[in-house]
Amino acid sequence: MPFTIKQVSEKTSLPPHVLRYYESEGLLPGVARSRNGIRRYSENDLEWLGLICCLKNTGMSIKQIKNFVELSMNGDPTLKQRCELLREHKKIVEDQIEEMHKHLEKVTKKIEHFTREYERYAGENQN
Repeated sequence: MPFTIKQVSEKTSLPPHVLRYYESEGLLPGVARSRNGIRRYSENDLEWLGLICCLKNTGMSIKQIKNFVELSMNGDPTLKQRCELLREHKKIVEDQIEEMHKHLEKVTKKIEHFTREYERYAGENQN
């Protein structure tokens, strides 16, 4: 059963203008249309949107995602290239996570420090 742009927007929390933009950029090249020109999204389109959102939310650029989609459209001969692209992206995401863990540790230490300072201050000023 095909989905309308409104239904896909509700399912994905992506506004219709973003869905149209993704299609115009070549990220969703296979969206079918009714005789009246109305977009009819398939389950496969929804799966692609899920991957697109995942890649975008982890920092991959629209240009890189478009490259990945184009490789995918060329079928099995591009499997190695797609794996390499995703491996490179995974490494970047892992590095970002490691960096964020370092920042989180620093914030946690500051919370502990200021909590001790506050407890000392409150204890000295109880009367």
